[in-house]
Amino acid sequence: MFDPARPGYVPVMIPIDVSDPSRINWPVPEPELPEGVHVALAEAAQAAATAYRAARHTHSRRELREEVAQGADGTPTMRVDALVEDAIAESAHRNGVNLLSEEAGFLDHGSAVTLVIDPVDGSANAALGVPLSCFAGVVAVDGVATEALTLWFDTGRTWFARAGEPTPYRTSGRTALDGASVNLMRPKRGTEEAWLRVSKRVERTRSLSTTCLETALVAEGAVDAFADCGSDTHRIMDLAAALVTVPAAGGVLLDLHGRPLSFDPDLTRRWSGVAAATPQLADELIATILG
Repeated sequence: MFDPARPGYVPVMIPIDVSDPSRINWPVPEPELPEGVHVALAEAAQAAATAYRAARHTHSRRELREEVAQGADGTPTMRVDALVEDAIAESAHRNGVNLLSEEAGFLDHGSAVTLVIDPVDGSANAALGVPLSCFAGVVAVDGVATEALTLWFDTGRTWFARAGEPTPYRTSGRTALDGASVNLMRPKRGTEEAWLRVSKRVERTRSLSTTCLETALVAEGAVDAFADCGSDTHRIMDLAAALVTVPAAGGVLLDLHGRPLSFDPDLTRRWSGVAAATPQLADELIATILG
């Protein structure tokens, strides 16, 4: 269990320089961590929030968005991603657990416990100061997910779930696509027609550019569903927390093409995730996307 009174835990308060308009002059609050979170996962979330807070204080938007490396998943790494992931990696090492993360790949510390982490989901939002980005992580024991935590950076709000245990929040329970509220990944080349088919049937669509936050909103019933309309953008860390959180809240998480989701250290694998309040809604949404 995470304990702020644990020896060695020191909350870091970063003063905000409101005089510099090139930086994001708004504080990042402390995470609202529930009781019972695995200590390694809780401290990883704390490390992420602290690092992102410091990054916003010390770097401009342009600097945070700058590509500084090539990640293990084959995509460019922004400075904001690198700064936050480095802090998480140090936390995982300190706690003696393995880490699977999109930039560093798999860091083996010889443990049966692995943290599967998306350090900054919604990196472009985080770098520019759009308050829609989050940390998301799962504890996997011998490859089996046991719990998940999603942290909304700009509010400190968290969603926590244990595999096989009901959550205090629930999905909307909606079964029909017509009139639903659906979040969609922005249309990419080859997915435009599918995106339009869905948008014509639902009451409302949104694209927040942060899958982990959007699937958490499905879990708590704020929206009815979320989908990637076939771009195969998602890596396992984009969907890992939702694999625990959405089913625990009564919903389903699937791949558009029925491919199994697994905690595979091969970060070249991709999926098109679909999260929905009910299996019926998921089936109708997938059928509409596939045409």
